[in-house]
Amino acid sequence: MLTRLKVSGFKNLVDVDVRFGPFTCIAGANGVGKSNLFDAIRFLSALADRPLIDAALSVRDEGGRTGDVRSLFHRFGTTHADTMSFEAEMIVPLEGVDDLGQQADASITFLRYTLALAYRREDSLGSLGSLELVQEDLVQINLGDAKDNLPFPHKPTWRKSAIRGRRNAPFISTETEGGNRVIKLHQDGGSSGRPRLLLAANLPRTVLSVANAAESPTALLARREMQSWQLLQLEPSAMRQPDEFNAPVRLGTDGSHLAATLYHMARLHEQRLTDTQASNDTAAQVYGQVANRLAELIEDVRTVWIDRDERRELLTLQVTGLDGTSHPARALSDGTLRFLALTVLELDPEAKGVICLEEPENGIHPERIPAMLRLLQDIVTDVEEPVGLDNPLRQVIINTHSPAVVGQVPDDSLLVAELKELTRSGERFKRLAFSYLPDTWRQQEADDQRIVSRGKLLAYLNPLASADETFASGEPADQPAEAKHTRGTRRSVASRPDLQQLLLPFGEEA
Repeated sequence: MLTRLKVSGFKNLVDVDVRFGPFTCIAGANGVGKSNLFDAIRFLSALADRPLIDAALSVRDEGGRTGDVRSLFHRFGTTHADTMSFEAEMIVPLEGVDDLGQQADASITFLRYTLALAYRREDSLGSLGSLELVQEDLVQINLGDAKDNLPFPHKPTWRKSAIRGRRNAPFISTETEGGNRVIKLHQDGGSSGRPRLLLAANLPRTVLSVANAAESPTALLARREMQSWQLLQLEPSAMRQPDEFNAPVRLGTDGSHLAATLYHMARLHEQRLTDTQASNDTAAQVYGQVANRLAELIEDVRTVWIDRDERRELLTLQVTGLDGTSHPARALSDGTLRFLALTVLELDPEAKGVICLEEPENGIHPERIPAMLRLLQDIVTDVEEPVGLDNPLRQVIINTHSPAVVGQVPDDSLLVAELKELTRSGERFKRLAFSYLPDTWRQQEADDQRIVSRGKLLAYLNPLASADETFASGEPADQPAEAKHTRGTRRSVASRPDLQQLLLPFGEEA
């Protein structure tokens, strides 16, 4: 779980400092670069898994592809920044396995990872250039400091279940020895055991990306956490395809393997039940949960199931309507398929980490957007309950420019992305900045300069129907109580008292 991210020198992200709760909505106009924050998250994830140059080339540039790693550095005029830096605070899994299947247990689960990279031109690579590791550190955030570093509302029982351990020594550190920068990988025993020393200038990849269970299990689990950060780009064409019996049983970032994942979850549910509980209907319970959730989006849903074709060895997702007619995935609408993929993701206990999603309202009728938002908020970890199999450590970050989405998300989850001018070393340039609403957990000081202006916010909200027609969580007032899924009662953006007078229809008096 990513709780805070600082970025500087990456694309148009300069001196950016963003805190994340379980659910975050980033709103911004087209072209301001709000997707660059997703690119920074994806870049960090790739750096935990691949060599530096491969990670850089996996991130898109403004044209959609990266042909020169220089394009990832902040540019003002014709000049590029020399370095980029990242600092990520995260809660990592308590246990996991390394690439050789060896068990790893974290000595502490709340960590701060710092990384700085410099551009290095190499004639042998032509215009591509390369990256040089300037700094890499992985340090602990102890349990006693956790509350101050997790400002979003949560129960102590959740925090204590997610954050374990105490330590005083770093896991990875950067030092200078003999005039050279050296990255040290320390063992989990702290002062015991000699650290592994690596010359920074010669490293083709981050030290974190090679961590294993034997040397530093905590660094390995930080690596696993970062590898789980993903950007979902759900493609209906991928979700419409049937799956072979031996297909992967994890949902792809494009939504592929939807049928295989749902079928696996149903079988897994059967295996987890005891012999006295097991029955032929256990798989149907999983399918029933998916169907009930899908019925919030479209009314004509009786069942959702997987057709197992033994002859062709194919699994096909089917939706049966109220009239008994079954429709295969290839006949479903784009919006229905995206909603189904997210529903499966919500029910999958093995899906963890950060899930980024661009414009989730695409393909969804405006009247059904509240159902989509409820689903997205139910995917995330419930901060009122301990972390466990039924409450995985999972968060969602979305971006949007839709007034319908902005008006109905919880007000403390909203970040507004806009370009602001900054002067540095005599140069003026525009950078991406993130603002938020006052009187929420995001406002740390009374004179916080990052409060979003009402004029900027009203560009999204006006005109909107009166918030009296919706619950604080964005649920239609006529929705039956048993259909409500969103945890707690959180105030939506459009229901804020300080905005209601400004949202009244023209000529209407309060």
